[in-house]
Parts: sequence; structure tokens; C-alpha cells
Amino acid sequence: MKRAFTTDEIMTIAASRELIGARSCFVGIGLPSIAANLARSLHSPGLVLVYESGTIGAKPTRLPLSIGDGELARTADIVVSVPEIFNYWLQPGRIDVGMLSGAQVDCFANLNTTVIGSYEHPKVRLPGAGGAPEIATACPRTIIVMRQSKRTFVAHLDFLTTVGFGVGAGSRASLGMPGAGPSVLISDLGMFRPDPETFEMILTSLHPGVSVVDVRNATGWDLKVSGELIETAEPTDEELDYVRRLNFGTSAEATN
Repeated sequence: MKRAFTTDEIMTIAASRELIGARSCFVGIGLPSIAANLARSLHSPGLVLVYESGTIGAKPTRLPLSIGDGELARTADIVVSVPEIFNYWLQPGRIDVGMLSGAQVDCFANLNTTVIGSYEHPKVRLPGAGGAPEIATACPRTIIVMRQSKRTFVAHLDFLTTVGFGVGAGSRASLGMPGAGPSVLISDLGMFRPDPETFEMILTSLHPGVSVVDVRNATGWDLKVSGELIETAEPTDEELDYVRRLNFGTSAEATN
């Protein structure tokens, strides 16, 4: 019998599969942390998780509440200073993948984690940049994981915190950014990858039970759809069991 799963579970599991073959991952808190820990436990046992607080090789047994959660230091192979994490490990490109999230994303995978509304008089003050701009700049590739609606997938960011592909082709090179940029944007509805010429994020995969109309209705820009659109593979029992056993589950409603 096919098991029901939530929209957050399929998003998290899809993101974890993108880490197959990676040696190291710079992990953000929240959904990226869930996906990275799932990948390390099931798909890529040799994956080294690196957190901004200085923990290298963390193996948390529960979802960390923040980068300063003692569970990360307790389970890490080594703990170094924050300057060392950035100056020695991240900026020279020694970490394979960066996993990010945000409050807003646009069609070129630029992120806002600073404010909703105007900077001078914001409706909401967000946590800020943290290490995201450096992760997006220096990692050979990045993965973005975030829930999708017209409030989060927007035509214009309220504030540009982290550059994905800037204004399109050539932007990263003009800014001197060594990393290749986002390889995939994963939402609770589907997966988006950059067009090889324009670098605009296009819909390449629908999660089970989701239609193109559903995705368009939750996108604030004129969404382009791949001519080779596929369906995301459903979660395996092992993946679902792991997410739920370690209390990495979410409160989203089951989709099937």
C-alpha cells in the first residue's frame, strides 16, 4: 500500500537526493539541515556536514535549533573558529555544496533574508544574511530549499541579500563569483533548474499530485516549464521512516 507523505517530506527528501556524491555540505538551519542530515544517514554516509558556527563533521541525532545548538558541537569531528570556517574552508572552495533557504526567491534564484517591505520601514525584519552570501559565492554549487507561494516566489525581491544568478547570464562572472551558482531550487511543489543560456529557473520536475497550474498559481513571475518535465520520485519507506523517527517531520498536510 502506498504511504501518504507531506509536502515538506517530499521537498526534504528530494533535496537530500541532490547531495548524492557530494563530499561536504555547508548547511543552513531549518529545511536545509533536515535534508543534509537525511542525505548523510541514508544516501551519502561519507558526507561531511559543516555548520557556520565552526562544527565540521557534525552528526546530530535531532534537528538542531540553531547553528549554536550544542548538539552540533557534541557530535562533530572537530570544532574550529568561525573565521577559520570562512577563511580556510568556505572561501577557497573547499566545501562542495551549500544548502540555503530564504524568505523570498526570484526567477534568477536570488534570495532575500533581510526584510519584507522597504528596508527603512520594513513590515517584517528577517534574520539577515548570516553566511549565505559567502556560501552562494564560494561553494562550487548551491541548493535552495523553500516552501512556495506567491509571497515567497516573487517577481521582485524586497531586498537582495544573496546573489544566485543576479540578472541572468554573465552576472556571476561580472561580480567575480567563483562558484557555479544554484544547481537546483526545490519547493514543496516541484523542482527548478537554471536554463543553460539565460540562467532563469525553469520548472523541471513536479512532485506527485501537483500540476503545472498549481505551480503557476504559486509563482510570482511568468514561469517557464521544461519541455522534458518529469515527476519527482516518491519517497521510499526508508526515507520516510528516517525523517519521522528522528522527529524531522513537519506539520504540512499529506498530499497522497
